[in-house]
Amino acid sequence: MSKQNANNLRDKDRDYFDTNHLEGNLKRQSVRGGAVTIAAQASKFVLKLGSTAVLARLLVPEDYGLIGMATVIVGFVEYFKDLGLSAATVQQAKINHQQVSTLFWINVVIGCLVALVVALLAPAVALIYQEPRLRAITLCLAISFVFSGLTVQHQALLQRQMEFSSLAKIEIVAIINGIIGSIISAYYGAGYWSLVILQLFTVVSNAIGVWFFCRWRPGLPSRDAKIGSMLNFGRDLTGFNIINYFSRNLDNFLIGRVWGAQQLGLYAKAYQLVLLPINQINVPVDRVALPALSRLQNDPERYQRYYGRALLAITFLGMPLVMFLCVSADKVILLLLGKEWLNAIPIFQFLIPAAFIGTFNLATGWVYQSLNRNDRQLRWGIFSSVLNVIIFAVAIKWGALGIAAAYGLSRIIIVIPAIVYCYKGTWLKLTDFFAIIFLPTFGSIGAAIGVFILQRLFFKEIELNTFASFSLDCSVYILFYGLIWCLIPQGRKRLRDILQIVVEYKKK
Repeated sequence: MSKQNANNLRDKDRDYFDTNHLEGNLKRQSVRGGAVTIAAQASKFVLKLGSTAVLARLLVPEDYGLIGMATVIVGFVEYFKDLGLSAATVQQAKINHQQVSTLFWINVVIGCLVALVVALLAPAVALIYQEPRLRAITLCLAISFVFSGLTVQHQALLQRQMEFSSLAKIEIVAIINGIIGSIISAYYGAGYWSLVILQLFTVVSNAIGVWFFCRWRPGLPSRDAKIGSMLNFGRDLTGFNIINYFSRNLDNFLIGRVWGAQQLGLYAKAYQLVLLPINQINVPVDRVALPALSRLQNDPERYQRYYGRALLAITFLGMPLVMFLCVSADKVILLLLGKEWLNAIPIFQFLIPAAFIGTFNLATGWVYQSLNRNDRQLRWGIFSSVLNVIIFAVAIKWGALGIAAAYGLSRIIIVIPAIVYCYKGTWLKLTDFFAIIFLPTFGSIGAAIGVFILQRLFFKEIELNTFASFSLDCSVYILFYGLIWCLIPQGRKRLRDILQIVVEYKKK
């Protein structure tokens, strides 16, 4: 390679590491990124919703239960493939080619080791659940870790540069490939293997897309890369994620182990469905907010202002979605899953409080990660995980329904201490937090109460099919939610602010 070509390559690499051009107009970059990401997330939501409706009719709850059993183990090991190094790449104020190259090879080695560990654990997984089919399922899922390790740093660089258009294209194409493969295989009788195909096709397609759109290529690893602080950041974040994952998935393990695949299938599907609409909001906002807040970590005033707008965005949209799902749970289950899933309705409703609080849970993660406070996040994770273990151990005697009720209600108790601990030592105030979420909370719960009353007094007298009844509930809920905001003076001001953001999105 000539000296000029080598210089050109280094210049091209530097484009992925330098973020000075973003800080000059972070608002414009955030609006553009938010517009692209929300549009992409809406597309993914439609795709996932459609595939859920199709696959739920081609498969049975036991098929989902088997994958849920394997996912408890596989998902836990998955956190080791990243080691928090993607977030470290996004969070760092300054970074260079040598550092990212070294991190890349660490992720590749870890990805291969994790794949090997999962493969070796396959017989143990089958033994724990006393389900021989899990051995082959776990072995196949292990392959995904090799491809995941190859993509960690490329995705982090795209996110660091706020290249959300590229990330959106990659994810949508990967999801489509996975859905097509799973539906075709399910149609021809593959059963639970179609869900394995869904995951493998998606991961492989994602890896190909990431390498195509991110033209950065790693160099050799170096001992002089000075990545100690990044490894510490990743260590604390990984520790939190692992502890949090263990406690949050202990419910799946216990239900599968004690009550079997049928109940786990109902619980896992209800859990997935109640979180599906929230993720369509939280994921795009999180993807934009974290790099933006990381760029503002030394500017308290702009940080607080940006944080408040991001928090308002996720709660304004997320909270009413959750409460509508609660008040129309029977129609949602019937439309998306079918009559054979009706036993999932009470489980679904008991998980609503956890989902409601989950609409803003990621806002604490923004603070911890953007301000490099992962050590505090790890300590909180240990405390909350111990609490979850106690709750699940007690509630398992009542099956999936008992676990759902205990988990949902416990989130209400723990949410305020979690926020107080997160904000301590920062510029953020608890009073500001409550001022931001008050209107979304009041409006969403008030609208749900209004729809519930109308359902009991008037709607039950109207003979409508499931879709028409669902549409009626939805229309009335939106009307009530909008009226509550408009009737409160502060609500009208906030609505104007939100409409201004929407106008900015459309311009981009």
